Amino acid sequence: MVDALRAWWAQQLVLCDWAFTPHPLAIDAGAAEQQLLQQGITHRGELAEQLLEAAGAPSEQADQLLGALEWAALAGAAGWLEKHQAEAWAQCVIARIAHEFSDFRAWLSACRQALSASGWQSGADDWFVDACQALATLEAEEEGVTWEQMRIALGDSPNAPLWPEQPEAQSYRLCALLRPVISYPASAADWPDAGSWLAKVWQIHDRDALLTAMLWLSAQGERQRWDIDARQLIEMDRAQRDEWQRSVLPEAPHAVVLATFVTQGEPLEWAAWDWLRLAELAWAGACCGYLSQQEADHFAAHAAELVSRRYHDWQAVVAGYVRGLSLFDGMDRRAATPLKHQRVLLHSTHSPWRVAIAELLDDSTRDASHAALLEWRGSAYHWLLALVGVREPEAMLRQGKTFVALPEARRMEAAHFLQETLGFHADEGAAAMGRYWLPAQAHHLNQLAADAAYNVWPPQQTPFGQPAPELLQERQPLKNASRHAATIHMAEKFAFYLHMALDSQLFEYDALMNYASALQSSLCRFYPHAKSLLKAWLAWERCLPEPEHESLAHEIAWHLEDPGSLFHWLDWRPGEWREPGPRPSLTHFTAMALAGPLNSAAWSQPQPESPREKSEIAEWVESHYQLHQADELKDFVNYMLDAGDRQEYQINYAPYTLNQQRLEEEIAIIETGECGVEERQHLARLERVRHNEDGCNTLDMAAWDIAQAVDLAIAGRQLEWLTQAQFAQVLDRVYALAAKHYSGWQAYAEGMYAGFSFFMGETPERESFLAGLRQALVAWLCAAPLLAGPWASLDFPGNKPRHFAPLHIDTLPGDRRTLH
Repeated sequence: MVDALRAWWAQQLVLCDWAFTPHPLAIDAGAAEQQLLQQGITHRGELAEQLLEAAGAPSEQADQLLGALEWAALAGAAGWLEKHQAEAWAQCVIARIAHEFSDFRAWLSACRQALSASGWQSGADDWFVDACQALATLEAEEEGVTWEQMRIALGDSPNAPLWPEQPEAQSYRLCALLRPVISYPASAADWPDAGSWLAKVWQIHDRDALLTAMLWLSAQGERQRWDIDARQLIEMDRAQRDEWQRSVLPEAPHAVVLATFVTQGEPLEWAAWDWLRLAELAWAGACCGYLSQQEADHFAAHAAELVSRRYHDWQAVVAGYVRGLSLFDGMDRRAATPLKHQRVLLHSTHSPWRVAIAELLDDSTRDASHAALLEWRGSAYHWLLALVGVREPEAMLRQGKTFVALPEARRMEAAHFLQETLGFHADEGAAAMGRYWLPAQAHHLNQLAADAAYNVWPPQQTPFGQPAPELLQERQPLKNASRHAATIHMAEKFAFYLHMALDSQLFEYDALMNYASALQSSLCRFYPHAKSLLKAWLAWERCLPEPEHESLAHEIAWHLEDPGSLFHWLDWRPGEWREPGPRPSLTHFTAMALAGPLNSAAWSQPQPESPREKSEIAEWVESHYQLHQADELKDFVNYMLDAGDRQEYQINYAPYTLNQQRLEEEIAIIETGECGVEERQHLARLERVRHNEDGCNTLDMAAWDIAQAVDLAIAGRQLEWLTQAQFAQVLDRVYALAAKHYSGWQAYAEGMYAGFSFFMGETPERESFLAGLRQALVAWLCAAPLLAGPWASLDFPGNKPRHFAPLHIDTLPGDRRTLH
């Protein structure tokens, strides 16, 4: 500021009842601060608000311009503003005065009229009249600095910045709508009651709570629920919207306003409500000492980056903020009085928003913010939170720490889920977590999708019947998922189970976190970035709806589109690839599938179970096969593979097919005598031979022995009666035996059904058992439902490959056709 402007500034302070002074900042610092306090300006934050409003006041409020000159002088003298900053504000106001008024007389007249209109009776006091007269006399006699000299001096004095110019400070311009930031770095003088404000408005009482709130605003905030509700409303008709409002209104004050926005075609955008408050919280944290200045800067820069990714100008930011305020208050604020600083910020030449949104961050500030956010969210635990947060949004409130003390009720809820839903008990230890990693399931889905892309589908009809039309229809979306690895479908559930295990606090924390690290490594291998993972998840969510649960499609789409979603801010470096559980070879997976629907599909290698599970499995083995120990099971499995039930048929029943008369005689003899249990069973089988029931005389029933052998081998591995090497040997044998006896899955299924039917003991439930098996075989052969079993995705043992290779690497080892 040139000397002439300083002198003219000092002259105008006479109108504020100041004595003539050669320099406007020459007043004693203590006296200047006391005057500010007497005028109701108690700290630098309030000074910023007053200056912002006053410097942008219209010409009819000349008293505000005069007040701004005085506040700038007092703030500069008191040390609230640096000298150059106080002068910059004074020059800004003087430029307004020179532009708005034609001459000095017009300026004085406007001041007097404004003071009188505002009801300030002292505006007519003698001292003010005397001051006006004194200044008018100086102007007339061309003493001091005249109006014309002031205008010339303005042209000679370059404009100085009003707002902090440091690169790290630019992000705080976002706060201007809520509380302008006039000085940087932050101190208690900027906002002395920041801590009490946080406690009152946000219920934040410490650093951890503040970090949690900021990370939540960044990654989710209020906007997620509003966005998802809006997506659902768009899909509803008017009656459905009315019903939705009635059902959610008690817990959702935003419902009526949101429905109004949707009906009126209002842009459904309100993220500024979260991100401007994020910058405000960062500033509050710096002012009250919860955050270092650098930490606050990183969060403010993060807010600025998110805003720049969503909004093209400040007007759009304000509109988004007002919509968010409306939803938060449950009252439409769009037509209400503009927000306190809105007009000045959008239209004034001295607004901190004269900087374009895209120019708020330089590269180094943005990079530093990225690094800091990655440090906050770089742990494998945050991968769990991101995945779990899609199904349970409240998980986003747990980003601040990798471990938090949980209420006992939550621990009990998690433990109950693990035990009742998964059969996962504390005494099994964390190692049992690996059984929920199902890479073979992903292989199955990937293969079905790859085939569907070429219009190659599993059969729609089988010798046992056909699937329901709605199940066949469910296969159609597979085409849309062919380019997306299905790992995420299985991994998301694994992550949820792992998170519940962590919450139960029943297992070793470090061991569970090793699973989380392996999960991160695996997902990074199959998905190079968040967008690819979320697109895959969305595609597979649409392919695999769960009738018992609401679809997650809207939630996944939200994470895909929202730039603040935690998925976009995770550590995507895969490191050395490892998985939470073993990945079976394609051959061994095919061999395990030979058990078919005798049990649920085996999507991973069986692992030794807990003592509790072992007891139940051993009881099943004993009750069905009268096997009591490892040697007996091994011998019996070998017997099933070498001879089995099929040998009994060949010895005791096949000869009757060559001599019908002998068969009739045998049946007659048994029918005329007293029959014990074994005789009745023999009679029933003879009658099945007589009628060739279910093709028992014409079909190879080795499949029944093979399926039982696999089922028993899996049980043996779970009981630790078989080592991993012994189990692998059994799988190799059954694979070879199936290849020797059958040409494909349908022939194998017919053989299994024939053997099941022929060797089943007499029971009242026979027909229901047979019907159940037929239905299961249809599902396995037709992949309807898709996860019934893997036959439709696997080449039968010994057959040449007939399936198309997936276009990604998520397949089982041994599939040499995979494109890498």
